[in-house]
Amino acid sequence: MVPLVGALALFTAPARNARPIALSFNALAALDALVLWQHFDIRAAGLQLVEQHTWIPAIGAEYLVGIDGLSLLLVLLTSLIIPFAFLAQKMDRGFCALMLIMQSALYGTFTAQNFVLWFLFYEMSLIPAFLLIKIWGGENRDRAATKFFLYTFLGSVAMLLGFLGIYLARGSFDFVTLARLGKNGLLTGNLAWLAFAGIFLGLAVKVPLFPFHTWLPDAYESAPTGVAMVLTGALSKMGVYGFVRLLLPLFPNETRIIGPWLLALAICSIVFAPLAAWAQSDLKRMVAYLSVNHLGYCMLGLFAVAASPIGAAIDTQAALSGVFMQIFNHGITAAALFYLVGLLEQRRGLRGIGDFGGLMQRTPLLCGWMSVAMFSSLGLPGLNGFIGEFLIFKGSFAIAASFTTLAVIGLLVTAIVFMRAMQALFSGPLAENCSAFPDLLPREKVTIIPVTLLMFAIGVAPQFAFNIFNTTVVQMAQLFG
Repeated sequence: MVPLVGALALFTAPARNARPIALSFNALAALDALVLWQHFDIRAAGLQLVEQHTWIPAIGAEYLVGIDGLSLLLVLLTSLIIPFAFLAQKMDRGFCALMLIMQSALYGTFTAQNFVLWFLFYEMSLIPAFLLIKIWGGENRDRAATKFFLYTFLGSVAMLLGFLGIYLARGSFDFVTLARLGKNGLLTGNLAWLAFAGIFLGLAVKVPLFPFHTWLPDAYESAPTGVAMVLTGALSKMGVYGFVRLLLPLFPNETRIIGPWLLALAICSIVFAPLAAWAQSDLKRMVAYLSVNHLGYCMLGLFAVAASPIGAAIDTQAALSGVFMQIFNHGITAAALFYLVGLLEQRRGLRGIGDFGGLMQRTPLLCGWMSVAMFSSLGLPGLNGFIGEFLIFKGSFAIAASFTTLAVIGLLVTAIVFMRAMQALFSGPLAENCSAFPDLLPREKVTIIPVTLLMFAIGVAPQFAFNIFNTTVVQMAQLFG
């Protein structure tokens, strides 16, 4: 509720104070998230801090919210990404209000435990994102916003129809109840496959998973810097969260049957996306395709665990821990990369790889911190990206060795893409149009340095993050097993 109150408060204050007011409400929301973390019992399984009220009893809709380790992790990620995005660029009052509404929708999506409430929040994030791209986006914003809306809306319709079929057959929208029924088969026959297909389509578009990813490069390219940071850092996690919370627990049998095909889609995301990134000259599109690649690792871990009933518990837990850690790490790393690309675009007015050169001579700090973010995305040991990817590969290789072996190709191509970008941007003679580039300004240092230091902190001592979701991982490993 705090971000929603903030969105309303913006229209009672002078327009020039919009961003400071929005940041103040961000701080309050972040404080609430820290209070949740403080009161969260890391040793207890299941939902905690549950709040339940009757809402629409005729259709089984309840106001039911609660958190487990994964929900708390994503609430903390949202509380980090949104203020990061607010600091990334100048914003007017309408922009700030839509961002706060989107933040509220994200909190609701990651805590709601009843489908009707969850779907309301899920869709509530769509409209602000569409308007932010449509109104404040770049040159191709109309096409990008329309494509984003159509893909995500049609996916949502398919998911809604799937859940309506479940409700008519089982009479419940409660996630815990449906997951319990899913152990022995939630639905039967063609109805089960139709419901599975509808929910899968809606979530696959949101992640996005190959081949449902084609809206993403256009949307990320056209979106303002702050919006692109939220899209990749938080909104894309709604899709992965949906797979963990909805599809896999509700349809374990169907997942096992078509498991090899699902793993093949994950491998396509991992391998083809960096190949597409390699072919890009636009830095934003390059980072966008690499985002598909990194989320593909999450899907590899999930599908490997859910598709194989014979995996050892330790391997299942390793893969799931890697997925959860990758969700968080990708959020902060990808957001940082979009922020740094935005800084280059602000200084040059362009963002093509060929528009820069020799920047290390003029902007050593900017190049240094951008290199940290790139190496984090690459999975360099000592940085946060390594932890999640290593655990995903460790767990997945023991369960689905052939598919995981193919996924290594994605690591190689990603390294090539980043090395190519670093060589073109930072090395060689200084480009003529970059001779007056300023290095990081004080306000930019305040924005980027804490985030990159967090990458080091998680890479060196990740246990504080693991403690959040270890119990949830054990519980979900038992569910999938």
